[in-house]
Amino acid sequence: VPDPSKIVCCGLNYADHCREQNIELPKNLVLFSKFPSALIGHGDDITWAAGTTEQPDYEAELAFVVGRTARNVAAEDAYDYIAGYTIANDVSARDVQFGDGQWIRGKSFDTFCPLGPYLVTADEIGDPHGLGIRCRVNGQTMQDSSTAELVFTVPQILSFISRTATLLPGDVVLTGTPAGVGVFRQPQIFLQPGDVVEVEIDRLGTLRNVVR
Repeated sequence: VPDPSKIVCCGLNYADHCREQNIELPKNLVLFSKFPSALIGHGDDITWAAGTTEQPDYEAELAFVVGRTARNVAAEDAYDYIAGYTIANDVSARDVQFGDGQWIRGKSFDTFCPLGPYLVTADEIGDPHGLGIRCRVNGQTMQDSSTAELVFTVPQILSFISRTATLLPGDVVLTGTPAGVGVFRQPQIFLQPGDVVEVEIDRLGTLRNVVR
């Protein structure tokens, strides 16, 4: 998936992630985007320019890739438009994200969307809502949850987006992150040069990137 027209992301879409913030579950899907220039692959380095952020964070995410042009798709038909599933890391500059009062700049640094290592076709996965999802930093488990915690399901997500924006083949949708992100830990934990970040999802493999 070298050049998606869109990378669409879902915020606050895991029940356990909402619980760790002591907030109610969202009544409507929260969407934001990452610029396609943020995309890197398995084994590529996560980097940022000196002085741009002091709080880079990790976010393990299930992603799906659109396989057919999708516009005004009903939720019950959504699986017909999904080519497959992969792993994403929604790397986030928290000081920029929260300092701006909106999310797109802090989410869209170059290299802040690792994706891979495989695109597993939808027929191999079937129902994507019972997959274990984990993030490790230097071998220490930071996130350990299941896609059963999704507030809005994959079909609901695709349908909701397609009502207002046509999804094109190759577009990538990140479905949200579970509890355990660094910014909400006590004490907070942020990525540092030399860190090895691994995101693992059952049946999809392990996405590995090093912070440089």
